[in-house]
Amino acid sequence: MNFDQRIRDLVAHAYAHAPAVRDRLDQAGVTPADIQSAADLAKIPVLPKDALVDLQRANPPFGGLLTVDPATLPRIYISPGPIFDPQPEPDAENADYALAPFRAVGFGSGDRVLNTFMYHLTPAGLLIDNALRAVGATVIPSGPGNTELQIMLLTSLRATGYVGTPSFLAIILDKAAEMGIPKEAVTIKKALFSAEPYMPGQRARFEGDYSMVTTSAYGTADLGFMGYTKAGVQGFCLTPNIYMQICSPERGEPVEQGHVGEIVVTTFNKSYPLIRFGTGDLGALAPEADPNCDGGQQLLGLFGRSGDAIKVRGMFLHPNQILAAMSRIDAVKTAQAVITRADNRDVVTMRVELKPDHDGGQVEDAVKAYVQSMARLRVDAVDIVPAGSIDPTQRAIKDERKWE
Repeated sequence: MNFDQRIRDLVAHAYAHAPAVRDRLDQAGVTPADIQSAADLAKIPVLPKDALVDLQRANPPFGGLLTVDPATLPRIYISPGPIFDPQPEPDAENADYALAPFRAVGFGSGDRVLNTFMYHLTPAGLLIDNALRAVGATVIPSGPGNTELQIMLLTSLRATGYVGTPSFLAIILDKAAEMGIPKEAVTIKKALFSAEPYMPGQRARFEGDYSMVTTSAYGTADLGFMGYTKAGVQGFCLTPNIYMQICSPERGEPVEQGHVGEIVVTTFNKSYPLIRFGTGDLGALAPEADPNCDGGQQLLGLFGRSGDAIKVRGMFLHPNQILAAMSRIDAVKTAQAVITRADNRDVVTMRVELKPDHDGGQVEDAVKAYVQSMARLRVDAVDIVPAGSIDPTQRAIKDERKWE
């Protein structure tokens, strides 16, 4: 697919209507006339995701990136930072591109789909709801958790589809088996996963033991779904509503295709034009996309994070959230979140050092309450550790998860 004309139009439109884009190009000494092709995008500095926080504080609420009247926005979401994510009405072409992951597994008329993503504050639940309805499916907006209720909905409504994390579907199936429901009685035959890695063992179980058609979609709150897996294709086929580059995390320059770097995305959403947006994810593009990717780009895989935030139970957790939560507790000197994984679920443990002359009374409950409030994330355990146990040079979030 030739992206050059679309990029020229996007940059010209954003320069004319988004003050933050105009300022960014002016400071770099770049004009819209300098951007004539996808290769020219490298002339524009990368916009790190964390920079949205400062932009929005300086020019609230959307940092000068919105090109439409805020009164026309159907919804506004919030991401860690905090970052306010406006959701403009998509144009028809981009809205259709975004349906590719749902069509890949065959969602359509006659399907009843459990949507187990959260519906409030974050965009996943409603965006997926809209997409499922657009392809003709009926949505069961079950949201996360409540495993036995999910099983009741599955069996009573004979749900044919599932959208959520692969680990939660595994939990549902395990619980169903424990309740004496044979796998032959599980009516889910189509599943779209996101927000965490989809492992080969999970695929073998879902597709082999339960005869499901599955895909895993890659996306962010800011950009929506950008790619999805297809049988026989390594990594993700990218949707044409975005253009992806892989860049040096330090310099922002594109790296050679096939090499690992930060995923930098330009979205063709003219209402909220994120141009050269640094996601903080690490990945690599295929030098030549697989023909099964229908002429689009191919992302060979995701290889960790270059930024500070990590995904936990499908939600981004940012060090700023930990710092903000701990600042509310006078007894806490410093703290670190440690993320591990057991029995198909992420486990969050807060390691906490206390100030001198403070005991640990009620600190555990306060830590759990404030992290829940700031990060919308449940803490499983709080460990009060001796003074000096937490290295202040280490990250406030330590990811010790082991994936199969």
